[in-house]
Amino acid sequence: MRYSYNMKGTCAVNVSFDLEDGKLSNVIFLGGCNGNLKAIAKLVEGKNAREIADILEGNTCGYKTTSCGDQLSKAINEALQHA
Repeated sequence: MRYSYNMKGTCAVNVSFDLEDGKLSNVIFLGGCNGNLKAIAKLVEGKNAREIADILEGNTCGYKTTSCGDQLSKAINEALQHA
């Protein structure tokens, strides 16, 4: 299942990914810190979605109360509810 999520409170505006058998793949961020977000995408490729959501949940960026990682966690949780 391909999932797309509009991020809130971050420089990146959207994240999309595939979720198959509880595993993440093809994570793509739109906007944000290109190099860092490509790195996150590589690190989570093929990993268990629930574990990744738990790791990234609550991560902040600078003065913000959220981050691209935290927003990815929210996207994963939402996707898992619809899976």
